[in-house]
Amino acid sequence: MSDASDRDNLVDLAAARFGGGVVATNDEFFAHASRMLLLEPPIARPGVHTDHGVWTDGWETRRRRRLPGSDWAIVRLGAPGIVRAVTVDTSHFTGNAPESVELLGAAVDGYPSTEELADPAVEWVPIVTRVPVESDAVNTLAVVDAQAHRITHAKLVIYPDGGVARLRLLGEVVPDPRRFDPVTVDLAAAELGGVVIGCSDMHYGDRHSLNHPGEARVMGEGWETRRRRGPGHDWALVRLAAAGTVAVAEVDTRHFKGNAPREVALWGRYAPDIADERLAAGALDEDSGWLPLLPSTRVQPDTRHLFDLEPLVAAPDGLTHVRVDAVPDGGLARLRLWGSPVPAGRETLGLSWLDALPAGAAAAQLRACCASSAWVTAMVAHRPFGGLPALLAAAREEWSRLEPDDWREAFAAHPRIGERGTAREAAEQADALTADDAVTAALASDNIVYEDRFGYVYLVRAAGRTAEEMIALLRERLGNDPEAELGVAAGQQAEITALRLGRLIGGPDRAAT
Repeated sequence: MSDASDRDNLVDLAAARFGGGVVATNDEFFAHASRMLLLEPPIARPGVHTDHGVWTDGWETRRRRRLPGSDWAIVRLGAPGIVRAVTVDTSHFTGNAPESVELLGAAVDGYPSTEELADPAVEWVPIVTRVPVESDAVNTLAVVDAQAHRITHAKLVIYPDGGVARLRLLGEVVPDPRRFDPVTVDLAAAELGGVVIGCSDMHYGDRHSLNHPGEARVMGEGWETRRRRGPGHDWALVRLAAAGTVAVAEVDTRHFKGNAPREVALWGRYAPDIADERLAAGALDEDSGWLPLLPSTRVQPDTRHLFDLEPLVAAPDGLTHVRVDAVPDGGLARLRLWGSPVPAGRETLGLSWLDALPAGAAAAQLRACCASSAWVTAMVAHRPFGGLPALLAAAREEWSRLEPDDWREAFAAHPRIGERGTAREAAEQADALTADDAVTAALASDNIVYEDRFGYVYLVRAAGRTAEEMIALLRERLGNDPEAELGVAAGQQAEITALRLGRLIGGPDRAAT
């Protein structure tokens, strides 16, 4: 493999080896759509037939007898992300390629069924507008720059019918930041946004294999350098999915039996403002700020190693990059770096995710923080925010511009204090939900009195307040005139919104300031 063959750090988000899969198609009579996502280049088998006709390497639909029309296949990406480059390969489809294609993308949380993806409410945004393609050719298609959205699913539409050998959706992973919250994660993982940005050599094996999902099945699915004949050692450089702390490293030499490194070492650095190319170019500079994580340590061939790493008091902001040294040369199947984002790293993840969501998906996330439709619309249009302080400032500004009816719309989405709502709402008012029977009864009674007087639910920032404090505040506010109380309630909603936004962007332990 030539080093020059890999000139960027985009990943094929749709690749089967990366976890991509075809979840629905309207027709695959001659050949299954899942073959479009195979890593291997398409091949031809002249003279080989199946029950349906000539064997073809890719997706092929039957001839469409009623024109116009189109066929389609929906692909679940291996990891959500922004598609930057698209290739539709029609190799070996000489008389049966589509005339034109288009590509759409959608962001759907969770694991939607085929029926859920077909719901008209799902927002499909254009990734590639309809464009002619050539038969028996590798077609590189222009991506719509204005639609740099984070998507989870892609829909390839072919006009009117025909076959596609391979589909490549090259892009950047934009993970759901909530995946980083409950457990320690592999901060190097490609499916979470980690990227192997450079290496000294990859004569036999691609550097990007180091952090791919799953285990390497054979030696060729790892990173391997040529034999070093002079001094020094080989290395690879990983940009972590988020600035964080790394506690355990997994160094896997499986399948490398006569060509594993003798030793490995790990180094870390906090360098968020240095371009990847520049950092890789100076990876071994002695004065470049690399901090030791694992001293040069002997490794065994064909073995999965787990190493506890040195705690880094010299890196209070965490690490953004880790370098692995292969001494003197050789191959590694996988590198896993288990840790957690630091608060600033988690905020960066959260903002990148919110800014990249399609408008409908972003609106759903913001509506969970404040249910005013006017506020949600204004906030979606406000993106990108650039930082949590800017996001919180925009939230306050847009809230202050609203009319009383917009405020009341937001109030109506809240449960009564003391009543269980969503899991998040229950956590916000945990003290009220665990109060004794007398306090619970008082809350229930006073809530009704408040609603009868003002016409909307009693709203108070419950986080950090005891049930008794909330009862006292409620009774005190009953003395307000309606206009004054509306302003007080609006102020409480603003505080609740800020707390929820802080946790949306910074994780469950983050509180807005």
